[in-house]
Order: sequence, then structure tokens, then C-alpha cells
Amino acid sequence: MSDRIKEKLEILADAAKYDVSCSSSGSNRKNKARGLGDTGAGICHTYTEDGRCVSLLKILLTNFCIYDCAYCVTRKSNDIKRAAFTVQEVVDLTINFYRRNYIEGLFLSSGIFKSADYTMERLVLVAKKLRMECNFNGYIHLKTIPGANDELLYEAGLYADRLSVNIEIPTESGLKLLAPDKNRRDMLQPMGYLKQKIVQLKEEKKTLKKVPLFTPAGQSTQMIIGASGETDAQIIHTAQHLYRKFYLKRVYYSGYVPISNDNRLPAIGAAVPLVRENRLYQTDWLLRFYGFEAGEIVNERYPLLDLDVDPKLGWALRNLAVFPIDVNRADLHLILRIPGIGVASAHKIIAARKFTALNMEQLREMGIAVNRAKYFIVCKGFKQLNSDRSEEVIKQYIMQSSHSKYQKIHNKQLILFS
Repeated sequence: MSDRIKEKLEILADAAKYDVSCSSSGSNRKNKARGLGDTGAGICHTYTEDGRCVSLLKILLTNFCIYDCAYCVTRKSNDIKRAAFTVQEVVDLTINFYRRNYIEGLFLSSGIFKSADYTMERLVLVAKKLRMECNFNGYIHLKTIPGANDELLYEAGLYADRLSVNIEIPTESGLKLLAPDKNRRDMLQPMGYLKQKIVQLKEEKKTLKKVPLFTPAGQSTQMIIGASGETDAQIIHTAQHLYRKFYLKRVYYSGYVPISNDNRLPAIGAAVPLVRENRLYQTDWLLRFYGFEAGEIVNERYPLLDLDVDPKLGWALRNLAVFPIDVNRADLHLILRIPGIGVASAHKIIAARKFTALNMEQLREMGIAVNRAKYFIVCKGFKQLNSDRSEEVIKQYIMQSSHSKYQKIHNKQLILFS
């Protein structure tokens, strides 16, 4: 590798670390005709010292940009080293890194130089060359450029496993404040197009023998958290809206890393909201897998998530009247609401209780966190503990019994590579 390519890689990989939406799950691309790589075996992940995923070759095509978004390290007014890969350089890096087992796929984003279409054309060309010329079957995630035309989005979907459009700031007012040159509509339009195309091709697949593979891992987005003063309620309601309207596979939450002296933003040196970010991801799971509505978890009365406890436990403590729940009689949707019981455990309970009434020891053997669940359930030979206690008292009991777990969250994050 030449010194110039190394320098570009250093600059453009560093600039890409702020984008967390690089999950590689959800795709199952088959390796055909002795091609290179596949996505079926899954992709392992690793993280930088600030928690950003670097499992894929995660780079920007360029950090030149025509926009001046206050929260972005590549904004045009920022005095930083600039660089740009050629299409062939990205292709060569991907193939060479893959063959050395450094990576198992490519995550490619970009600043916007000249225009949305000009940039998007080059992103598409990278994926096309990898697929058509190098016969590469590894994972490819492309960031789509808001404002690019639909034909380019369609072509991108033919070669990439996942496409994503960053919503960037959770609220429209926040976006106007920090990125006045950008328009929320330009971000939502490509999401709508991708959704329509995914649904259309899925329908065609029911009747046609051959339908092109189109972004099989779906589309995702990312929101920057803590840059514009939004509440958790605004963030979570925005996420729920995006899931329902555009059928997104994932919404990613990225705590804002202070990188700019700007009085509209948290000061440089302010803490990155990592615990808040973690609570938002836990809430995201409740929306997608546990049947919760956003308004149940956060609302006008409770606009912020409790950072001390996970959002499911927080909801349970605020709704003690719902409990205790009899695990031997209750429906699945109620069992899913018991703190300490996950989706897999809930299904185990439903299956096992057909044969016997479950007791506390059996629940423990199923992997249920009984140190939390015992305050919210009844089962064979066991009645709910401290049912006459207040929300705050039960919370303190649980936090004391879960001391080591929560202590880890509040401790300073360890440096992985030291």
C-alpha cells in the first residue's frame, strides 16, 4: 500500500467513525460461481475506544463536503485535512483487506462533493465494480445521499445489502438550527422510495420466477443524540414513526461527540451521552420485539428515560397496578412486560407451563433474572415480594441487588486496545 493511500485511509476512516449505523445483520447473500466471500456466516464486530463499530472496512469516499452542518466533523468550514478515494482505490482496498481476513465487508459513506447525484454515482460504482468485476459476495452497506435521483437509489439497491439514509437530528427544528442548508424532506423522500421498491419487488417475487435481489438487509437510519436538546420522547416517537412509515430494519442512536466550538452545541469536553444512548437502544428493542408503544415508555409526563434503570423496569415501576403477573396463566404479551424476562424466556415459559406449573427455581433455570422478576410475578409456591412497597423502594432494592451490572454502566468505559 502506498504512503498516499495509507494517509487517505487514516483520514477517511477516522472521519467515518462517527457513523454508528454499520450493523451487518439481516443479509444472506449466496456465493455463486466461486466468487469471493459471503454474508451467510455473519460478520464479527469490534469497537473503537469510543464505542464505534469498526468491524467492516468503514470509510468515507471523501471528507470534502458542500454542507456546513454544525455537528459534522467534515463540514466545509472545519479546518481539517481533506482527502478523497477514487472508485478503484476503494475497490482495491476492500478486496485486499478481505483476502487478508481483516474485514468481512464494506461500509461506505461520503461527504457530498459537487452534488448529491455526482457523489451517489461514485458510491454506486464502487459497489457495482465489487459485485460485477471482482465477483465479491461480502457484505456491502452504502449510505445513500439525500437528494440523489431514484434511478441511482435503485441501482445502489441492486448491489448493496443494506442502504441507509441518515435522519441526522431527531427533530426538524433541530435540523434547521444546526444544518440550515439541509431539508428533512430530502431525507425522507429516499426512504419512501426504497420502501416502495422493496415492497414492490417482494410482491413481484410471489408471481415471477426471477426478481432482482434488492437491498436484502433493508434500510436503516441514524440519529445524533444530544446535539440539539431534544427529549427522549421526541427521539423515540421519531423512531417509531420511521419504523412504521418506512419499514426500517434499524434505527441507530449516536451520542453526540463534541467536536466543534459552536454555541449551538454542547461544549468541547462535554461528556458523550453513552448511558442515554444505551437506554435508547434498550427502548428500541421494546418497540420492535416486546409490543410496547412509544407513548407508554415516554410521554409528556415522563419525557426522559430513567438512566438508573432500563426502560422496561422503569415502565414496570410506574405501572405497579399491572402486577403481579401470574407466569402460569398470563398471556404472552403480559409476560413480555415483566422485568427480567426476555423474548426467548417468555416463549420458554409458554411452552413449559403446558406440562407443569412453574416455580421460581424452574424460572431461574430458564435464565430469567429473578432478582428483578420476583417483585412483579407470582408462580407456584411464590408470591410477589414487597407488593406493599412504593416504586422508589422497590427500585432501590433492585438496584442494590443488581449493583455489579449497573456499576459497569456508570464506570468509565474501558479502552479496548490498550
